[in-house]
Amino acid sequence: MNEACSADNAGLTSRIHAIQAASPPRLPREKARGLAAFYFERKEHYLQALARQPAPVYLLESARLRHRAAQFKNAFQSRLPALSFYYAVKSNNHPGVAGVLLEEGFGLDVSSGLELELALGLGAGDIIFSGPGKTEKELHLAVRHSDRVVVLIDSFGELQRLDSIAAALDTTIRCGVRLTVDPNGLWRKFGIDVNALPQFFETAGRSGCVRVQGLQFHSSWNMSPDPQTAFIQKLGAVLTDLAASYRSQIEFIDIGGGYWPEQGEWLQFAGTPQGAVEKSLGQQVGADKGYYCYPAAAIDDFGHQISAAVKAFILPVCPCRICLEPGRWICNDAMHLLISVVDKKAADLVITDAGTNAVGWERFETDYCPVLNLTRPALDERPCYILGSLCTPHDVWGFAYWGAAIHAGDTLMIPNQGAYTYSLRQQFIKPLPAVVTI
Repeated sequence: MNEACSADNAGLTSRIHAIQAASPPRLPREKARGLAAFYFERKEHYLQALARQPAPVYLLESARLRHRAAQFKNAFQSRLPALSFYYAVKSNNHPGVAGVLLEEGFGLDVSSGLELELALGLGAGDIIFSGPGKTEKELHLAVRHSDRVVVLIDSFGELQRLDSIAAALDTTIRCGVRLTVDPNGLWRKFGIDVNALPQFFETAGRSGCVRVQGLQFHSSWNMSPDPQTAFIQKLGAVLTDLAASYRSQIEFIDIGGGYWPEQGEWLQFAGTPQGAVEKSLGQQVGADKGYYCYPAAAIDDFGHQISAAVKAFILPVCPCRICLEPGRWICNDAMHLLISVVDKKAADLVITDAGTNAVGWERFETDYCPVLNLTRPALDERPCYILGSLCTPHDVWGFAYWGAAIHAGDTLMIPNQGAYTYSLRQQFIKPLPAVVTI
């Protein structure tokens, strides 16, 4: 019995050590302080927006959006000969975001009929339509605008449905085919196995109305270029063995998006593997445990390494245009939330006028974003429960704020909320913030 218990304890200790090793490193304090200083220096610029629309409010910084778009394009344009850039609308579907990026020379990457209608309504002339499970109504819409839309086909079944719809409308539709990056996991939901590419070209060749022009793949949550470069190498090997008649049809290869902003992913302790285990055991995992960070590569590193892989493995066997679909990287830093303190219930607990339905989920129980008191700025972070006004205890903005003090009436800023917040917002109990473009 004792030997069995010792073995169990040794196994548990081993697992705990493995979890601790998997946890990300601590977030350097100077990174959070630097972000707070950056936005405090511009606080008057943000507070002036409240004269147009009281808090709570989403602030869209169009100049910041343009700057990020230029940075992203510059990382690739000097390294690859033929490129197209498409903004992934799902990352922030506010029309003002897509409108600015159209002005900056981007096309639009849409994943639903709703997003396609948005893109068409904005006058976009270069649209790629991706995503699984496209309905007949959505495919009809794409075919009716075949001069502006390229459909990225997700399956053999979708190929057949699209061909039938295009034939009924007596139209030829330009297409690509999506390739799954993982044929064994949940990512097999997207696209076809890369090894089925010859069969796809053969099947598409029997279609009278579907013109296959390209390929697409997408890996997400890319903290470095490694997942993308690995698949580019794999794809290069497949293209080398592909029949020349099929290769000659390929005018573009879309390498997707998923580029993580260089800030990295900032987490509360509860968001780390070790914190998740302690929370499951009923242990306290509050802000006193500190913050953590999964680091991300700079966009110039993405540009350098991805371009080198494309030139080594793709272009020698298939000279074509390369397409990129940035979303999060472009819009993350271009939208912020301004909220107000409504009630100070204790020295370490305040209630704000907005709930986390404005970001779509209980994000900040695990993610860390500095809460900045624009009314009383200071480069010191003070412990305090910053809670929203929804009827749920999970309505948390943070467990501390940057500032000299905090009182009812103060304006707080939740910066860098441009990606997968506005698009995920949900109508729950309280009204959603309006959008002000500055």
